[in-house]
Amino acid sequence: MNKIIFTLLAVIGLAVFSSDVSAQFIRSIYTSPDFEQLAKDHKTLAIIPFDATVKLRPKQMKDMSADDLARMEEQEGESVQSALYSYFLRRKSKHNFRVDFQDVTRTNALLAKNGIAYDVLGEYTSEDLAEILEVDGIISGLLVTDKPMSDAGAVAVGVLFGISTATNSGKVAVNINDGATGELLWKYEKALSRELGSDTNQIINALMRKASRKFPYIDK
Repeated sequence: MNKIIFTLLAVIGLAVFSSDVSAQFIRSIYTSPDFEQLAKDHKTLAIIPFDATVKLRPKQMKDMSADDLARMEEQEGESVQSALYSYFLRRKSKHNFRVDFQDVTRTNALLAKNGIAYDVLGEYTSEDLAEILEVDGIISGLLVTDKPMSDAGAVAVGVLFGISTATNSGKVAVNINDGATGELLWKYEKALSRELGSDTNQIINALMRKASRKFPYIDK
C-alpha cells in the first residue's frame, strides 16, 4: 500500500512539475491582443543592435578597461542583430513570413548617418527609430551573458583569460514594437543553456526554432 501511495504521489508531483515548466515556457512568449490590428499593414521590419551585457568576473575585469568591455558588448549586440537577420533570411520562404526584414547593413548605416551610436540607442523610441529607418516595426532585444559569444568577443576573452565558451548562462529577449504607436507587439525571452549552443548563430537558431510556431508574422 505504501508503495502504491508513493507511486501516486510521484506521478502527481511529476505532472505538477511538468505543468509548471510548460506554463513558464508559454509565459515566455507574449503576443499583443491588438497585433492583427496594429500590424495588418506592416511590410518591413528593421532589426537594431541588441542591448548586450557581458558579466565578466571581477578578476577578469582587472585586465580589461571599461572601454574594452563597452566595445565587447557592442560587438555582442551587433552579432545578435546579424545572426537574427541571417535566420530570417534563411527561413523566409519556408515559413511564409508576410513581412520583409531590412538589411542590417542599411539599418546600421542609417543609424550612423543620423548620429545614433550604439550607446544611445536606448534614448530613442520605437516610433523615432521606425521613422529614421523608414520601416513599419522595430525588432530589438537584450542579451545578458557571462561569456561573449561573438567570434571577436570569444577570441578576445580566450586570449586574455583562456576561457572556453562551451557553456553559458544568462538570457536572450527578442521584442517587436509597432513603428507607428510604439506598442509592444511580440516578446520572446529564454534563458541561455548548453542545449542552445555556444556561439551567436547557434543560439539564435535554436531560440527562434523554439519560437517559430508562435512568431506572429507567419501565415498559417
